[in-house]
Amino acid sequence: MDINVHSAFLPHDDADAALNFYRDILGFEVRNDVAYGDLRWITVGPAGGAGTSIVLHPPAADPGITDDERRTITEMMAKGTYSTVTLATADLDATFARLEAAGADVVQEPVDQPYGVRDCAFRDPAGNLIRVNELS
Repeated sequence: MDINVHSAFLPHDDADAALNFYRDILGFEVRNDVAYGDLRWITVGPAGGAGTSIVLHPPAADPGITDDERRTITEMMAKGTYSTVTLATADLDATFARLEAAGADVVQEPVDQPYGVRDCAFRDPAGNLIRVNELS
């Protein structure tokens, strides 16, 4: 069977701030940008068009959640506990230095983890945790 991850979804609460982070700081290309009224879905991914995309979406757009659930999601996003994505790079120290210099919100500097990976972590403007693993 040939199955791949096509896209992952992360919430945003400010489309322009999300675009600035993912396009201008991480260097991802914008693959799609769709507006519907005041709502906006932005699809980004590594330059070159190959691989998995991240769809940045407005969490309030889901018609299947209640007002209480929306409040909970908003609170969890503000605390940075709602969503996480793990990226990978061949040179963690250089990537960390570039992202830190660009103003990314540092959560954890590069470190060798006891579970076998070397990684660092940032938060995007919506509070999503962005972990970056070093490829070995």
